[in-house]
Amino acid sequence: MKAWLMDEVGAELRLEEDRAKPSPGPGEVLIKVVAAGLCHSDVGYLEGVIPIIVDLPMVLGHEVTGIVEEVGEGVTEFAVGDEVAQAVKATDAPGVSRDGGYGEYVIGNVEMLVHKPADVSWSQASAATDAGVTSYSGVVVHGGITKGMRVGILGLGGLGMTGARIAVAQGAEVIGIEPREQVWEAAKERGVSRVVKDVSELAGEDLNVVVDFAGFGDTTVKAIDAVKFGGTVVLVGMGKLEFEFSSFDFITRAINLQGSTTIGRREDLEAVLKMIADGDLVIESSDIAFDEIPDGIDRLAKGEVSGRLVARYDS
Repeated sequence: MKAWLMDEVGAELRLEEDRAKPSPGPGEVLIKVVAAGLCHSDVGYLEGVIPIIVDLPMVLGHEVTGIVEEVGEGVTEFAVGDEVAQAVKATDAPGVSRDGGYGEYVIGNVEMLVHKPADVSWSQASAATDAGVTSYSGVVVHGGITKGMRVGILGLGGLGMTGARIAVAQGAEVIGIEPREQVWEAAKERGVSRVVKDVSELAGEDLNVVVDFAGFGDTTVKAIDAVKFGGTVVLVGMGKLEFEFSSFDFITRAINLQGSTTIGRREDLEAVLKMIADGDLVIESSDIAFDEIPDGIDRLAKGEVSGRLVARYDS
């Protein structure tokens, strides 16, 4: 099979034309990749910011959807020809703990595998596996946002815009926080009630939850003033990896500070795919070809991508 390999930190991806196709073991399936999303985490691996947990060289790409081509011993939930998507977690996923979707075939763990709904496109399903579930995790799993809550979504980039729409679909009143006014109208089209430039403008509004998709330190600190007594600030973004804040308000107002990441649950991916299938969610994405993956990674690193890039192998 063809695959783009990461040989070492700091090096460009290398194309290998005749890499051996993997074979599924017990509880696994072999997936012929149809679509693989490009994630900024892959930039982090290549730049050495995020540690690699397996030996190099390896094939990156953890946002994988495709067709089951072979099943391993004991597999009964999936059959050859099934269209599937793979849930993601930090310790177990294609492109994380084994070769991933920047190759033509991957191994899927059936404990994290779901059937792709027929009316969800390959590109949307691929983006859902990580980008969609990351937003869902921040809003629903760790934010606990439900109908009737007043919430702030801080940072209306790709993940934040998806998170805002998920919060609206949950029945919450959603206020966006984003300095770039050019995206305000798009947020309102997704059901956001209003948008402010800085979270400090929401101080004293007693929101139930603020989900910080930016994570620049001062954004999280200011969000504490925007939530009610006993309210929650969920931190998803990693714009700054270390910051300081005063403990006084944090303690005296009993604020909950919750970190959030995807935890690899099938039910979370199924929930996002259902939202897409029902027409409640569209994840902004654009397709590229397999041969364009290195260029796409470079564009991600330079901040030139809006939404999700998805490499399609059926085009």
